Amino acid sequence: MMLNPSVPIFFAEAANAAGGDGTGAWLTLLSLWLPLIVIFYFILIRPQRRERQRREAMLAGIKKDDRVLTIGGIYGVVTNVNRDGQEASVTLRVDESNNVKIRVTLSAIARVFNAEPAADSPPKS
Repeated sequence: MMLNPSVPIFFAEAANAAGGDGTGAWLTLLSLWLPLIVIFYFILIRPQRRERQRREAMLAGIKKDDRVLTIGGIYGVVTNVNRDGQEASVTLRVDESNNVKIRVTLSAIARVFNAEPAADSPPKS
């Protein structure tokens, strides 16, 4: 849906017809759009920014012997992390018995399952 470019003109003409200087129409327009912009920020922009920061921290913390899941659904164990050059890459061992390894870009990692348990989590019984 395309916005009509004559909407501001409509508000200005409505204010002039009412005998005002046009500020009432602009305040009405602002009072309608400002809450929508604030809601849009808190529902869409802020959570997306947090998710991006969490993902960047996850990818920065990848190290050797971490278990990972790629965006293609392949489980593997990190054998090498190469952060040099244009595209960072990770070498994964996907089969223990045949020593099959694949190399994927760092951005292809969807989830990291750390090899060691977190220090603040209680031990499983």
